[in-house]
Amino acid sequence: MPHVSQAPVTAPDVEPAPPEPSTFGEVKGWFSAYDQVLFDWFLTRQNEDHEASGDILELGVFMGKSAIFLAGYLRDGEEFTVCDLFDSPAPDDFNLAEMRDSYPTLTRRGFETNYLAFHEALPTVIQAPTSVVADRVRPGSCRFVHVDASHLHEHVVQDIASSRPVATPDAVVVFDDYRAAHCPGVAAAVWAAVATGELHVIAVSASKLYATWGDPAPHQAALLGWLEGRTDLWHGVDIVHGRPLVRIGDEGVTAPPPPKPLRAPAESEPQAPAVPAPAPKAAAVRPGAHWRRLAKDLLPPLLTRAIVARRRRRA
Repeated sequence: MPHVSQAPVTAPDVEPAPPEPSTFGEVKGWFSAYDQVLFDWFLTRQNEDHEASGDILELGVFMGKSAIFLAGYLRDGEEFTVCDLFDSPAPDDFNLAEMRDSYPTLTRRGFETNYLAFHEALPTVIQAPTSVVADRVRPGSCRFVHVDASHLHEHVVQDIASSRPVATPDAVVVFDDYRAAHCPGVAAAVWAAVATGELHVIAVSASKLYATWGDPAPHQAALLGWLEGRTDLWHGVDIVHGRPLVRIGDEGVTAPPPPKPLRAPAESEPQAPAVPAPAPKAAAVRPGAHWRRLAKDLLPPLLTRAIVARRRRRA
């Protein structure tokens, strides 16, 4: 079923779109260098495996930083779908308070402006709660899902429920803020899914939990082999709920090359070289003026007046 992006929000009371970013670093958002490295590894590994085909889905986009990044890994024929409320009315008072406190600058226009600075066309945009995703995205079609929407427990439970039917059996599902102190609802929802045996953890970083609905062992074996050769990431293995998971931390890793904007940054107009101001002309000196200044400085006043009077009588 083809997915058609909804029309951009153009209500007159919507804040104007921000200036188009000229670099990836100018896009607002939270996306650490080592999570960018991990996203790159998982997605590149999928791209190199011709059997790991499928689409990409992101729940919660903020201003588009991770969406811009994810879109760079799409292969021909694959689709990228994002879902966010943006500036639509929140479904309940708690969600409304969260949007006002955490995402006061989020607008669809802002997201689209940022995204189109790096990609020719928008992804499929679902401007609605994540509960509609299962009805809008083909079942079993997504190989990579990034969940970074609401921090409220009941909404994250819905995000988990929405992402499962649209994921391929071995899809990588990434949850943001699974351990952040300011959003315990995310941790409660994600770990509950792990405890029931539905969700299987592959690895965790400081900010994100990488999981799958299928068998995590092939992902973990490949990941550990890759990590063994790196000195800019540390790792360890823990057993949680009877299964291993890989812990990964930053040891000075450098993010992969950032997405490049479609348009080169505008160069400022060359400034004309500064022309030095002409030196001020020396004031004309009347005859005798130099002598009078010298006499005033060097001779006693009485003698100076006598000389001046004598010169006047001669004139």
